[in-house]
Amino acid sequence: MISGLFIALGGFLGAICRYVLQRMINIAAFPAATLLINLTGAFLLGLLVGKGLEGRIYLVTGIGFLGAFTTFSTLNVDLLKLFRRKQYKSVLWYAGLTYFGGIGLGLLGLWAGNL
Repeated sequence: MISGLFIALGGFLGAICRYVLQRMINIAAFPAATLLINLTGAFLLGLLVGKGLEGRIYLVTGIGFLGAFTTFSTLNVDLLKLFRRKQYKSVLWYAGLTYFGGIGLGLLGLWAGNL
């Protein structure tokens, strides 16, 4: 029960941070905010794993905060919107940067966490 509360607290804070950043970085033509959020989250999650965080700290930060901060569903909605607007180059750039950049930054975070 207490674990769920820690996850919920982190999730609440992560969702608010994502909302604020998406409002601050509002570029209609390209979903820069979601890209920045997801890439940052990939790095931070790699960092947490690299540091070997466990227990309540990991529940709040890794599962709760970063789980709510990053957003796979918004990524896919953004991709569909770009596709419907026939912005095919943007679809490829956005998907490529998100997936390859996310893996790369996750690995970089993992490496940094092991220092």
